[in-house]
Amino acid sequence: MRSAAKSWLLLAGFVLFYVVYLLFGALVFSSIERPVEDELRRDVEALKRDFLNQSCVSAAALELFLAKVLAANKHGVSVLRNASLSSNWDLASSMFFANTLVTTVGYGQTAPLSDTGKAFSILYALIGVPFTMLVLTACIQRLVHPLVLTPLSFLQRSGMEPRPATVVHFLLLMVLVVLCFFMVPAAIFSALEVSWSFLDGIYFCFISLCTIGLGDFVPGAQQGQKYRTLYQITVMVYLFTGLMMMYLLLRTFHRMADLHGLTAFFQLPRCEEDQDEDQEPIVESAHEDRTLPDPAEKAASEPLEPASQPTYNTINKG
Repeated sequence: MRSAAKSWLLLAGFVLFYVVYLLFGALVFSSIERPVEDELRRDVEALKRDFLNQSCVSAAALELFLAKVLAANKHGVSVLRNASLSSNWDLASSMFFANTLVTTVGYGQTAPLSDTGKAFSILYALIGVPFTMLVLTACIQRLVHPLVLTPLSFLQRSGMEPRPATVVHFLLLMVLVVLCFFMVPAAIFSALEVSWSFLDGIYFCFISLCTIGLGDFVPGAQQGQKYRTLYQITVMVYLFTGLMMMYLLLRTFHRMADLHGLTAFFQLPRCEEDQDEDQEPIVESAHEDRTLPDPAEKAASEPLEPASQPTYNTINKG
């Protein structure tokens, strides 16, 4: 009963902290972004008034025109004269959309226009998302030994204790991920995308690899992009490998939390690999079941009869 009460108390604490964290984020975002939004709204209203004063277009007609333009732009269709993109649904762009769909990034800059496309997106994601997670898991399992177990073994052989070794290894892996999948790609994106700064590149990498996918920054969406097909394929490879490394980093943190007792303290499940290490392989167990046990081992493994078990009194008498 005491353990159950502690579990429910921890759960209530988690939920309360989650709500407080959401309120804190809402206050910060509101205080930062609302003044910028108000200023942008005033600029748009002033631009709209100037246009109406210099033309014979009515306000209702202008609003209808703007509504249609914004709806088209939401689906990646631009009405600007310098828009040189022939289609957002060529083979490379469609493959890029499929990649963002099954990896749950979902930028939203390109979305199905027809009901048939929306229905197919549901079926495609229903199969593609679990399969993508399966492929990512299989790739991560192949990387656990060279990127997790081998470095940990090297650190422990060098004289470090297991707990400090896991902390050092996690920090080194995190530095590697930040450099190779955030800093370097951000510099490349800021060089290839004219309107992106270095901070915009880091922001895009973080939003994408965390599968948030706000869609305010989408690579290859600018007009006149050179080698756009090759660029989109490269971004797809980057998203897949980046997601794989992020999941590997999370699994490494989970293993470190297991060793330091954090998961046990918060009553969370242990890392799957640690649970599997405590179990015997299924193949060997089945093989052992098929072999006939030795009579001596069988007699030693069987429980003794109550009459033949020694008691405290018989030991004293002996």
